[in-house]
Amino acid sequence: MVEITRILRNILLFVGLIFSTIVSFAQQPEVRPRIAGLENNEEYMSLLHKDIQLQNREDSVAQAIRGLRKQLIQESAEKRQTLSREILNLENAIFEIRNTKGQLVDRINTIEQEWLLANLETTNRVPIATANRSFEVPDSLKVRNLIDNLCFRKQLPQPDYIALQRAQRMEERVEERIKRYRLNYNTLSELAAAYTAAQTEAEALEIQARFSELQVSNRQLTDSISRSWNYIFDNKSYAYGYLLDKLGYEKMLNHTEEQVALAAQQLSALRGQTISDAIVDYYLRKRVLLDYEQRVADKFGLTAARDSLNGVAKILTSKEYRLPKISIEERLFIDYDSLTFTKTPKYSYQNPIPECKVYARGTIYRILLGRFNTKRAVATFRGAHPLCYLIDSENKWCYYTGGFATLEEAEAAQALLKKRGFIRPEIIVWNDGEQRNISQEGEGPKITYCVEIEGAESLSETVRQTIAVEAKDYDLSRVGQTFVIGMFNDRTSADKLAEILEKIDSSLQIKVTEIAEQPK
Repeated sequence: MVEITRILRNILLFVGLIFSTIVSFAQQPEVRPRIAGLENNEEYMSLLHKDIQLQNREDSVAQAIRGLRKQLIQESAEKRQTLSREILNLENAIFEIRNTKGQLVDRINTIEQEWLLANLETTNRVPIATANRSFEVPDSLKVRNLIDNLCFRKQLPQPDYIALQRAQRMEERVEERIKRYRLNYNTLSELAAAYTAAQTEAEALEIQARFSELQVSNRQLTDSISRSWNYIFDNKSYAYGYLLDKLGYEKMLNHTEEQVALAAQQLSALRGQTISDAIVDYYLRKRVLLDYEQRVADKFGLTAARDSLNGVAKILTSKEYRLPKISIEERLFIDYDSLTFTKTPKYSYQNPIPECKVYARGTIYRILLGRFNTKRAVATFRGAHPLCYLIDSENKWCYYTGGFATLEEAEAAQALLKKRGFIRPEIIVWNDGEQRNISQEGEGPKITYCVEIEGAESLSETVRQTIAVEAKDYDLSRVGQTFVIGMFNDRTSADKLAEILEKIDSSLQIKVTEIAEQPK
């Protein structure tokens, strides 16, 4: 009853936040256009209003999530599972809000861009400083809006100036996408932590699906950012270069070329080391372009533009762009269980022996107690627990006991069963859903496993020490350009070592190889 009351309290909290958001909508001041002249565009004004509503809604849901996360730390494992589901539902809501907001912002930017281009001819005839205020550049666009100064309109050919204006408008859209990308990145980090803490397979799969959706969304964003940013950088660089070359400022041109080359070297050094090369490229070349614009503004005495650009530069340098990769290591949720013997039967007519679960991923060992033509009574298996069964391709009833992570555990259980009078208990292993009878492998090839490390001329001291501790009973050798650790009798142990080494050095190319040794 207490748990139900707590959940209801959380739901009421969320509803209250949404209600307070709705009330705040009614109290909002009148929405003002970001560009004077668009105030009579009904679609534009409606979109601005919806943008504010969506932002308020996102803030409210985020506040609810923060409250639940604080509560999550203080609860028991069972209650944390319930709260985790609530948090996941709210995160899904934020994801939908951000997607909707992104589409809405794209449309707002398109309307503003189309209006500016349509009114470009008028603004070319009259300098902004002396024009009437029917055309105003909003404060949000003045941050780097160097290009509205008269020198660019007069000195650049009209097609080039139109392209420069378009690049300026596109840059604002890129910044919106960068913001969305970083928000998604933060959510990915939270989901990765939630996946690690998930208590059930169903919960983990739901989080994994959500994680994959966000990854796809961010890949789409980086593709869009990359395409737009190339256009922006090329057209802005060309316009500034055209003007400086025309006026004979070769020293500034040479300096910028050196900065572009340096940014390319930095990008090459970081390639593949962060979550996104496109994001790194944006920030590196953005700094180059911003420095270029500051120098141009200073050269032409455009103090207002220069001061604004200096402020943007301070903000830009504070942004961390080398975002580490985020991934989730697949959790298998395999139910391992040791062999026990009970005097009181654990199975009955009401609680029959269950069917064995075959896992699509991972490794598990069980002991085959026997194959029978018909279903067998529980008493047949002398109190062994746990039990499960499968019907094989010959319609035989196969009964198994235990569920072991390693071959050593299975061999110990097999020896115990023999002491208990079981005639021929056999070790069966399932690896990624594939079944093998290890006890009969003397008649065929013996399967072993090794860990291979490729792409490294040498192993670091940290990696070598880790191998010495985690695989002290196995040999480390080198075959050509490949380091080999083995041989492992079971894949689980090999996979575990591979995962540990990947965490220590993600640049290593590590794989587990299966080797079939033919009998002599």
